[in-house]
Amino acid sequence: MPHRQLLHLVIGGELIDVDTVEFRDLSKIDLVGAYPSYQEAVDAWRAKAQSTVDNALMRYFIIHAHKLLDPDTDDHDH
Repeated sequence: MPHRQLLHLVIGGELIDVDTVEFRDLSKIDLVGAYPSYQEAVDAWRAKAQSTVDNALMRYFIIHAHKLLDPDTDDHDH
């Protein structure tokens, strides 16, 4: 069986508060990219997160877009 592509998005931006996941300005969201594997997304997330470590309000996230596109699948892979 061929390996199924799993779409992961890495995005980030400055939050309003460190206790929430609400962005200060949606027009300034940093879309880092789309990645076919969780490991590639983690690598991109880590690089961006480390490059913004001086800003406590800046956060980056991995979105499992393949789960949003096909929510009925019972896929436990990242």
